[in-house]
Amino acid sequence: MINVLLVDDHPIVRTGLRALLANYPEISVLGEAASGEEAVAITRREPADVVLCDLRLGDGMNGVATTAALRALPNPPQVLILTTFDKDAEIVQCIEAGAAGYLLKDVSSQTIIDSIRQAAAGQLVLAPEMTQRVLAGMRKPKVELTHRESEVLEQLATGASNKQIAKSLFVSEATVKTHLVHIFDKLQASSRTGAIHAAKDLGLL
Repeated sequence: MINVLLVDDHPIVRTGLRALLANYPEISVLGEAASGEEAVAITRREPADVVLCDLRLGDGMNGVATTAALRALPNPPQVLILTTFDKDAEIVQCIEAGAAGYLLKDVSSQTIIDSIRQAAAGQLVLAPEMTQRVLAGMRKPKVELTHRESEVLEQLATGASNKQIAKSLFVSEATVKTHLVHIFDKLQASSRTGAIHAAKDLGLL
């Protein structure tokens, strides 16, 4: 028997997956969670073999953080990411966090079932084209921002001006400009909009 935990912030998705898995007697749904925090709490109490987890889970832990937390448990489950997002950086982050696989929600029902079986058996579950993307992504040098640069970037993403960012972080506008220069350089961006797009592509926002 493969015990599966469903993690998605949309009840209708969890209901659909539960209905699908009910057709397979060797798979048992031990529970559902609407957040990463809830998933970790449930798994601590009742270990799962496979956790089927969305990447975006609203406020709180995302799929990457949830995967890392689940894999750090004493009796860690295999984690399968099932999502609509297929950015290379996010796929790489999930695999690096310990995910057993990454599936898009437009895959067939049979692919989901086969992937659960493969993950439970300890196999890596990735489509051939996705494997190439993961390998390419892992070869790229990682972009690392300082804590302060990350704070400036988050403020930038809200549309805040340099003056507003400076006021929010209790620094001078000149300091904000210096951080922006470093951020633009690291993200290879030439504008505020470009920096935000690059950061999102890299999973920094």
